[in-house]
Amino acid sequence: MTQTPQKTAAGGTWRELLGSRYAPVASVLAGGVLLEASNVYLTTSLLPTIVGEIGGAEFYAWTMMTFLLASVVSSMLVSRILTQQGAVRAYLLALGLFALGSLLCAASPWMSALLFGRAVQGLGGGLLAGLGYALIQRALPERLWARGAALVSAMWGVGNIVGPVVGGVFAQLDAWRVTFVGLAVVSALIGIVVVRALPRTARGRSSESLPWLSLILLSGGVAAVGIASVVPAGLGTAIALVVGVALGIWFLRQEKRGSRGILPRVTFAHGSSLGWVYLTVAVLAFAIGTEAFIPLFGQEIGGLAPFVAGLLGAALSLGWSITQVFTANASGIRSRRALITLGPLVVALGLAAYGLLQHEGPSVLVIALWFTTLFIAGAGIGLGFPHLTVAALGSTSGEEEGAKAAAAVNTVFIIASAFSAAMAGVLVNLAMPDIVGSARLLMLVFAGVTVIGVFIARGASWGIGLRSDDEQPTDTTAH
Repeated sequence: MTQTPQKTAAGGTWRELLGSRYAPVASVLAGGVLLEASNVYLTTSLLPTIVGEIGGAEFYAWTMMTFLLASVVSSMLVSRILTQQGAVRAYLLALGLFALGSLLCAASPWMSALLFGRAVQGLGGGLLAGLGYALIQRALPERLWARGAALVSAMWGVGNIVGPVVGGVFAQLDAWRVTFVGLAVVSALIGIVVVRALPRTARGRSSESLPWLSLILLSGGVAAVGIASVVPAGLGTAIALVVGVALGIWFLRQEKRGSRGILPRVTFAHGSSLGWVYLTVAVLAFAIGTEAFIPLFGQEIGGLAPFVAGLLGAALSLGWSITQVFTANASGIRSRRALITLGPLVVALGLAAYGLLQHEGPSVLVIALWFTTLFIAGAGIGLGFPHLTVAALGSTSGEEEGAKAAAAVNTVFIIASAFSAAMAGVLVNLAMPDIVGSARLLMLVFAGVTVIGVFIARGASWGIGLRSDDEQPTDTTAH
């Protein structure tokens, strides 16, 4: 396999990243992704209260779908907007859209208005999340790429914890409109830091025209999968999934054959590992689709209080967030490859163990093991995720292609999350009304899919720079 040699990412420390020089930049990159991540689950927590006031229960699931679809569309435009507008203007555009969408949601008198606000929010959120990855390459030195990637991707896990907690508190206070206003205020505060601290990257003309066909195919595929999770289980679900998969395959064929596209050109080059990197990201993100149902299982099977069941749902994200803070310290080529390859196996073991532990009337010990196994599954995501992002960053030359490669990590992540959420809904409905059977089916099927990622991850691990053995650095641990 032919690879372009890469520089080692060793040398940086968490103290340097979070020190006075880079802390403002790190806060902007992490804060934007946190807004996107927490908003997904925050709104889910608020929805019962919102529907009780403005109605629209039949469109309950569409609040998530419209947000994710808009996020996918805008995340595919990150590299183009970043090249044309520069870092500061691109971030201000993203924050402005997110704040506007939040205010539209806060002022919504009926559900259709809320859905429009969610779509505008999604456009801003997709840009924020994509910029968080794309600007690692431009705003941080290479020695801090792995830690920057760990910090940014950890915000998805943190958001999965913060969102339900904050949403639950404000729903309890019947103050859902205040929550959306608060999101707009936070966006404005981040905007102030952007103007003062973010490097002003060069602006120029994008070297490529907009890949309209790729945008339409991928957006249509995500929309079809989203519809599959909305319609009643049966023939309609199957048709929607088939259409979604077919459009996704058509998108990949178009990207491979076309001269311009959303993914970097090197993705499909002979000997490139970038395609394997994106597939591994998709496999790891796929496991996250289980999170939406874990609180339900906790309440219905374990008899847990809603708040405790919510914490159970956050265990996977907690494992992901904590683990990658430590695994980002790995600097040796062999150790980083091992972490990437081991990740999907750990995820699969954690999900399978949780599924096998499901039975009526569980003891306190079994419930504690639920938390433990989900934490382990999340830890599997965190093992190699920072190094997957670094592999994407170093996979191509040129600013626009580099930004495209990094932003595509986020695009692939969102697409896989949307698809897995739809598949989770289908599997749970298949076994209903047997809630224990639903939990086992969901977890064991997802574990089976994830374990295949071990073989995919081996290809992705070659994205860690190939050097002769005598040039490989030894592992170091940052303090």
